[in-house]
Amino acid sequence: MAGEIRTGAALGAGAGVLWDTLREVVSARAAQTGRASLDVVDVGGGTGGFAVPIASLGHRVTVIDPSPDSLAAAQRRAAEAGVPLRAVQGDVSDLTMVAAAGPGGEAGADVVLCHSVLEYVESPQAAMTAIAAILRSDGVVSVLAASAVAAVVHRALAGRFDEARRLIAAMPAGTGPASPDGAGGPVAMPRRFTLESVTGLIEKAGLRPGPGHGVRVFTDLVPSMLTDTDPGAAGALLALEEAASAHPAFRGMATQLHVLGFR
Repeated sequence: MAGEIRTGAALGAGAGVLWDTLREVVSARAAQTGRASLDVVDVGGGTGGFAVPIASLGHRVTVIDPSPDSLAAAQRRAAEAGVPLRAVQGDVSDLTMVAAAGPGGEAGADVVLCHSVLEYVESPQAAMTAIAAILRSDGVVSVLAASAVAAVVHRALAGRFDEARRLIAAMPAGTGPASPDGAGGPVAMPRRFTLESVTGLIEKAGLRPGPGHGVRVFTDLVPSMLTDTDPGAAGALLALEEAASAHPAFRGMATQLHVLGFR
């Protein structure tokens, strides 16, 4: 029997909100297609943190990742959950080779996860275009990207005020490949995005963006001792994250931004 699906609270407040959204997306897509089992591709899926729970729902999931160690960990996690998982070493440029053949031999994917990938690829727009190319008609891509606003907030709270100021100055570009280090010199860092820049990437790939949500709006700002010592605090924090995730006044300060793109 497949392993038990982790609840939002077990995943943690921020990831729990994201998992609830993904479960709803997959369920809606399955109902739309009339198929109980969808073809799902998790780009840069690493150790299978979301791929395995989706496979546990009965879907065919392929994880593509450049790290053989991460893929091995994903397969171990799948084995422990008692579900099949296809693991392929590669990156977003290999998507056309790994997209599954569906009913009637139709190639492509019903759902693609693109989580924490755009920060590291050579061209975020090329990556989104490659993902859009394998989406079946009415398919969905889940895009999760690091927030530029959160990067400023976290540095300011850590007392790195000059660095936070320089990040603000760099924000109009939206997706710059470098961030300054604490000593004042440029260092290669993951890209950071605004909600507008993520939405723009989705639109330019020929997809229709859905509403944006914030992931880990407060979770990374709250001292862990508050939730570790109070049994009810974790659930209360999850409820707070759910309330703040879609609120326009708060979602921009989330550690990550989540946007769905529809074929």
